[in-house]
Parts: sequence; C-alpha cells; structure tokens
Amino acid sequence: MKKIDVKTKKLLDLEETVAKELFERYTYPWEVFKDLGSFIEEVGATLPDTEYLKIGKNIWVHRSVKIMPTIALGGPLIICKDASIRSCAFFRGNVIIGEGAVAGNSCEFKNAILFNKAQVPHFSYVGDSIIGYKAHLGASAVTSNLKSDKSDVVLHLEDAELETGLRKLGAIVGDEAEVGCGSILNPGTVIGKNTTIYPLSSVRGCVNKSSIYKSADDIVAKAKKKPVVNKL
Repeated sequence: MKKIDVKTKKLLDLEETVAKELFERYTYPWEVFKDLGSFIEEVGATLPDTEYLKIGKNIWVHRSVKIMPTIALGGPLIICKDASIRSCAFFRGNVIIGEGAVAGNSCEFKNAILFNKAQVPHFSYVGDSIIGYKAHLGASAVTSNLKSDKSDVVLHLEDAELETGLRKLGAIVGDEAEVGCGSILNPGTVIGKNTTIYPLSSVRGCVNKSSIYKSADDIVAKAKKKPVVNKL
C-alpha cells in the first residue's frame, strides 16, 4: 500500500468550503488553525445580511438554518446555508459549519471546520479537527486532541516524523471518509479520502485513502469498482 500524502489538496476538496482561501495559504491542513478565528471574523464581515443573520459578537448563521433554543453558540462562528444544527449542539468558537453539513445532537465543536455536507450527527466531540466533504462520523466518534503528556503533536508517517508545532491537534478526516460508531481518533490522526474505519476503533497515525481500517494490524485497500458495461 502506498504511503499517505498528508498535504491539504490530497485530502480535501477546497471547492467545498467557505475557507478555501485560508487553506490555500498553507501546505498542510492543520496549519489553518493559527488563523482560523481571524479568518472567520474577516469573512463574516463580508457576508450579506440578506442571507446571514449576525447573532451577538462574531457569529453568522445563514437564514435557512433553524436555531433551536437548546443550542449554545460561541464565536467566531459561521454556519452556512442549509446546515442541520440539532438539539444541544455546543459551539465553543473558531468553527465553520459548511453548506448542508450536520452538527448533531449533543455534539461539541471547538476550533473545527466541517466541509460542505460533512456529517457529525450524534454525541461526538470535534476539537482542533477538520472533517472533509461528505465525510461522516458515526455516533459517539471522538477526536482526541491532547496527548496525555501534553507535548506537541507529531505525525508519524511511514518514513518520517512530521512536527506540527501544535499542542492540540485532533484529526484530519478526508473527503467521503466513514468513521464507525464509538471510534476514537487519537491526536494527529489523518484519514485519507474514501476510507472506512470500523466501529469501536482506536486510530493512531495516518491511514491511506480508499482503505478499510479494521485494526492497527489489519488495514486493507478497498477493491476497485468494476466499470458497468451495458449489454445491448
């Protein structure tokens, strides 16, 4: 199996986020966190009030989004068109929720970006993390963002170690990845596009695109789909 490329453009479709310009400043996706709060404030100030409702300080919510009384909103925060924000969702600031994305029941978000149509529907924590286009976290999947010894997070690649310079870093989940229920993504986990993580997994390190992660010792490549041939 080929080693994973952890550069932003290999993991994420930048056409599927309002933060495209921010990502394009950097090579690696986690580098955006240093500027995320100020970027949200800059972009938010340009959003038309015919489309977005400004709530309090530095919180912009598209008028198509239903704001339920049980939701806790903290800025800077942008919630984009047609996002589904469910009961008891908790936003702690520096968060972008993309178009058509789901921020679910009793989920907590902090320093995080959900790309368009990403889904985090039930009982999850997403901190210092990025969830790609159409990626899905099953119920109670958690991004763990702080090492037990509180040291900086280092990405362990097959042939090298990559310093992030960040004390807190959760997971980078590539486009259309599927993370099973109850899984824990340990600090600095990177999951490639179109990869499936089995339920109840504890994932550490980098998992290549189009893989099936059954356990740390059992990761297989997905079979390529055969083209459909129409018989006349």
